[in-house]
Amino acid sequence: MAKGEYIVSLDIGTSRVRAIIGEFTGNSVNIIGVGSAHGEGIRHGSIVDIDLTVESIREAVEEAERMVGIHIGSAYVGIAGNHIQLESSHGVVAIASPDREVGDEDIERVLQGARVVALPPEREIIDVVAKEFIVDGLRGITDPRGMLGVRLEVEAYLITGSRTAIHNVVRCVEKAGIEVANLVLMPMAASTVALSQDEKKLGVALVDIGAGATSVSVFDRGVLVGTRVIPMGGDYVTHDIAIGLRTQTSFAEQIKLRYGCALTRAASEEERFTVPRIGGQQEVEYTQYDLATIIEPRMQEIFSLVRKEIEEMGYGHGLPSGYVLHGGVMSTRGATELAAEELQAPVRVAIPEFIGVREPGYVNGVGIIVHAARTSLRGGAYEPSVHARGGGRTGAGLFARVKDWLRDFI
Repeated sequence: MAKGEYIVSLDIGTSRVRAIIGEFTGNSVNIIGVGSAHGEGIRHGSIVDIDLTVESIREAVEEAERMVGIHIGSAYVGIAGNHIQLESSHGVVAIASPDREVGDEDIERVLQGARVVALPPEREIIDVVAKEFIVDGLRGITDPRGMLGVRLEVEAYLITGSRTAIHNVVRCVEKAGIEVANLVLMPMAASTVALSQDEKKLGVALVDIGAGATSVSVFDRGVLVGTRVIPMGGDYVTHDIAIGLRTQTSFAEQIKLRYGCALTRAASEEERFTVPRIGGQQEVEYTQYDLATIIEPRMQEIFSLVRKEIEEMGYGHGLPSGYVLHGGVMSTRGATELAAEELQAPVRVAIPEFIGVREPGYVNGVGIIVHAARTSLRGGAYEPSVHARGGGRTGAGLFARVKDWLRDFI
């Protein structure tokens, strides 16, 4: 990647669609533009209205373009959801080099060999991730390049997704006039900015609490070992507020963002606000404490479901590095303290260290950019992220252009 090139990410969420522009400078990336739009047409992390989603993407992209003064032609697109699955796989090849030294070509061939599995027609392979390499029976190798041997094997897992869900995301982005440079699995992208290498090696849960859903991912021994989705998020809190205060959902969302507190004991009875009632001109006054009594039970439920998912994934004894949380909901006052109480483990909130995006809700979008930059530095070729508006398409097809965007694990 040359200095001055741009990387663009699209984070298509339930409540917000975010377009973020990063500029590659030297061996680092700077965030130079951000665009955001309401996530119309998306429910619980899934696209339910193509046209509304397309408009949201266009609005976010145009805002980012105006901020930087460039035209965005392609972007890396995050993908997540309960349709994502991890399946174990195995690949084996003979080392091709005459001197029997393992090279990039051998790694490429063994990973391609791991892809050769029978899948239902409704499933699509997004990529393959190496858990460990084996050279002539020697196990536990993370990077076999330069080693000598005759046979190279890989223990890997395939990341697969619903063909329908994947193609709907791609269709929306392309109808908005943006070419999909690559698909990026959201937990993998978020981990590049939210987790340290030690946390990944020791064992950690990465939890993304969004508006429509909560994604729970476990990293252990340096790799992603499992991911689950809970169909509950910040929208449920907003819905509870709307019912409890008998007001419109739009007012409930504004109140939550401005006065919300996840802990009743930390809420103030002095801070007051008025709420318009549905179906009338009457306004009723409430305190922050009243609001907290509505928010806290739902947040407790979300965190308890997260803990249950972790236990069902086989980590009932706990994870040494605890939980790292992100997502817009974690901006709520008292959310971190409540999470620590409910999860009974070390908890911290991940915040990107970039000016303009220092909020938990930007972890996914920034993570996509950092992940794409690292992949490029490790030799993974990809299409340039910015082209002139109206330029021609490559015509190669999205999945034919996927270029090992999980090279961080090789």
